[in-house]
Amino acid sequence: MRLSEKGHACALFAIVVVACALGSLSQTATNSMLTGICADFAIDAATGQWLTTIYMLVMGITVPAVTYLSRRLSAKRLVFLALGLFLAGSVVDLVARTFLVLVLGRVLQAVATGITLPLVQSVAMTRFPRERTGTTMGIAGIAMGFAPNIGPIIGGALVDSWGWRSFYLLLIGAVALLVAACALTVREEGDGSPGAVLDGPSLALSTLGFGGLLLAASNAANMPLASTAVWSPALVGAACIAAFLSRQNRIPHPLIYLGVFRSRHYRAAFVAQNCLFASFMGITLTVPLFVQGVCGLTAFDAGIVFIPATVIALFLNPLAGLLTDRVGARPVIVAGAALLTAGAASMAFVDASTPLWLLTAMQGVRALGVSALVGPLNSWGLSGLLPANMMDGSAFFATVRQVCASLGTALMMLLVVAVPAGALSLGADGVSAAVWGYRAAFALSALLSAAVLATALWKVR
Repeated sequence: MRLSEKGHACALFAIVVVACALGSLSQTATNSMLTGICADFAIDAATGQWLTTIYMLVMGITVPAVTYLSRRLSAKRLVFLALGLFLAGSVVDLVARTFLVLVLGRVLQAVATGITLPLVQSVAMTRFPRERTGTTMGIAGIAMGFAPNIGPIIGGALVDSWGWRSFYLLLIGAVALLVAACALTVREEGDGSPGAVLDGPSLALSTLGFGGLLLAASNAANMPLASTAVWSPALVGAACIAAFLSRQNRIPHPLIYLGVFRSRHYRAAFVAQNCLFASFMGITLTVPLFVQGVCGLTAFDAGIVFIPATVIALFLNPLAGLLTDRVGARPVIVAGAALLTAGAASMAFVDASTPLWLLTAMQGVRALGVSALVGPLNSWGLSGLLPANMMDGSAFFATVRQVCASLGTALMMLLVVAVPAGALSLGADGVSAAVWGYRAAFALSALLSAAVLATALWKVR
């Protein structure tokens, strides 16, 4: 690889990683700003939550379409499209005078994030030598691990200091710098194909399918499972996903090439990643609720629990990737899965008297595992694919793990609510009943973590 080619690849990769990190940051930072936003627009929390829900839905339904965009546009134009949408969304949110306009800005940002999520993995796997893909994927893991964790901290700090609009002003400045960097350092390449075909029915089925499942999972976290708002989008989503998968195998120009599942690596990593994201994403919601609701501590105390995890993700993600290139994927993935399982299992025994430092230590062990798994699982799983199929594999990875993360969160919240109700009917006091609900949720996380460990021991070679 000539120096100019190496410099071009590094510049493209750095811009995409930062853009993806900003998207992940925007997704979670809003959670800390909802109180201020609801007050400014005179809306209740249930309405305000749509800022988070719509972001998740739009991002989930955008990712499958990125496979077509990657065939239609050159890498530079695809990055410019993502950055342009993100910049436009941030400007809209900065000047929004109504809640609906604010939602529109979030939609534009979510589309941009949906483009960068699979793109960052594809660039990491195709623009660098195979012996360095573990390292590059580890660096890419910062966007998927560190950025979401630091988001609530940044959002909370800004909303308390300068108001929630200051966050979007910060995003505008950062994205403007990325646009300038892309224009100056990333060269145009002829890797786009004007003749690329977009199968409209496939896009519609994926939108309804993945969107329906994500909406059902989001509603299930706040509503009874028997609610029409839960089971009707779930049924529609499942039916559309089945039709989508069937259609991909019958048409000459599929939206996502499902031949990626012929790779043994891809199949194993697909299962492990889905269990991983289902295991740890719900914890980011249930742990703060446990700290405040059961332990009687403050929101600041709940934030402290995640600070070590945030720092760990920043440093361990690239280190895990480097170790994958040096010693192979198996020892890194197995060690990460073991740490994840140990941290998750320990939290299944907490109660109201568990000290904050111990909760922080448990979450820290879990974070070690997550950070050691995200990048290596991605690089190992995608390593068995041809470069031409890398975007298909990345897109399906990103889409399904988003659905699994939402399902995992919904199931944990269901246990948090349902188990105490049963315990109260058996005569338990309120605090004990609540503890058992959280223990059940943490036990579910531990079971999912154990599934990651079992897959790693059995399949990763």
